[in-house]
Amino acid sequence: MKARIAIGGSVAQKPGNAGHTWQFLQYLLGFRRLGYEVMLVDSLAAADPSTWARGVDYVERTMQRHGLDGAWSVALGHGRYAGVDRVRVLEHLRASDLLLNVMGFVDDEELLAAAPFRVFLDTDPGFGQLWRELELADVFAGHDAHVTIGERIGKPDCDLPTCGLRWITTPQPVVLGEWPRVHKPPRRGFTSVASWRGAYGPIDYRGRRYGLRVHEFRRFVELPRITRCRFEPALAIDAGDAADRALLEDAGWRLLDPAAVAGTTAEYRRFIAGSAAELMIAKGIYVQTRSGWMSERSLCYLASGRPVLAQDTGLGDRYPLGEGLLAFESFDQAVTGVEEIAAHPGRHAAAARAIAEEHFDSDRVLTRLLEVV
Repeated sequence: MKARIAIGGSVAQKPGNAGHTWQFLQYLLGFRRLGYEVMLVDSLAAADPSTWARGVDYVERTMQRHGLDGAWSVALGHGRYAGVDRVRVLEHLRASDLLLNVMGFVDDEELLAAAPFRVFLDTDPGFGQLWRELELADVFAGHDAHVTIGERIGKPDCDLPTCGLRWITTPQPVVLGEWPRVHKPPRRGFTSVASWRGAYGPIDYRGRRYGLRVHEFRRFVELPRITRCRFEPALAIDAGDAADRALLEDAGWRLLDPAAVAGTTAEYRRFIAGSAAELMIAKGIYVQTRSGWMSERSLCYLASGRPVLAQDTGLGDRYPLGEGLLAFESFDQAVTGVEEIAAHPGRHAAAARAIAEEHFDSDRVLTRLLEVV
C-alpha cells in the first residue's frame, strides 16, 4: 500500500478562483510525485446549500482534469458527502503519514482525531498569529506541528508573534512539470491575479493597524503613468470599491475580471504564460510585519519564465534578488524594477525559471518539509 497524505483545503468554497485552487494542487500533485496517495478533504457544511452544486462541480471537474479523480471529498453537512464518503475519508486519515491542514480548514473533531499527525500550514502569516494574541480565535489548536510560509518569523525585526509555538518555516512548492518555461513572446504587460481586499479585515494590534492589499496598492497607483508600461492585473474588486476602480483606471491600469481570464486552472496557466511579468503587491500585514511571505502565484510566474517584481516582505534574507525576482519597497524602486524588466526581458526570463528550479521545485520543498516535520 502506498503511503498516504491528506490535505485540508477550501477549494469548493471558491469555485472559479483558479489561483486559490492551484495553491492546493501544488501540494496534491507534488506529494503524488513523491509517491503518496493523496486526498483533498474539503467542506461546504457551513455554506449556503444553494452554493453546493457549483462548488462540488468545480472540484469534481478540476480534480478530474489533473488526474485526481477519486482523491477528494467535500462534506455537505448532516452526513452528506460529495466525492469520497466519510467512512473512506476516515480510513485514509487513519492510514496517513500526516494531515496537512491548510489554515485549519479541517475543523471536524472526529476527522482531526483520526489523523495520527496533524500539521497546521499557515499560508496567511500574521492573521492567525494576531487573532490568537488578541484572543479573537485560535486556529492553531489541536495540531502536532506548525508550519508557516512567513519565513522570517522569529527574526528580531519580524513583527509576527510566535504565540509560544515552535514554527517550522517553508517556501511554497511549485510542480515544475505543470509550469513549463514559456518561450513565446507575451501578449500582455505586467499582470497579477488577486483580490482587492481578501477574506479578512485589517487588524489593530499594539497601536498599529495591519492592513490589506488595497492599502498597499494605492501607494503605487501612478506606475502606468510614470513608466508608460502596460499593467493588466486581474483584480476582484467589489462594487463598493468603485472609487478605487476609477482611481486605477484613470491612472492607466487595465483591470481584468479574474473569473473571465483565470476561472479554470488551465486559463490561469495561460494567463500567466501570456504575461510579460508579475507585479506582486502584497497585503499590508505581510509587508508591515517583514514576514518573508512569498506568493504561490509568483512561483507560477517564475516557473513559467516570467519575472516577478515583488513588494518586499524581507525576501532578500532567503532568495537571490535582482534578476528574475526583483523586490521593491518605495514607489521609485518599483519604477526602477519595471524599467529594468522591460529593458532586459530575456535575461530576467531565464533567471526567473532558474530561481524556481533552485528554490521552489516541489520535489525539493516537500521532501524537506516531510523530513523536518
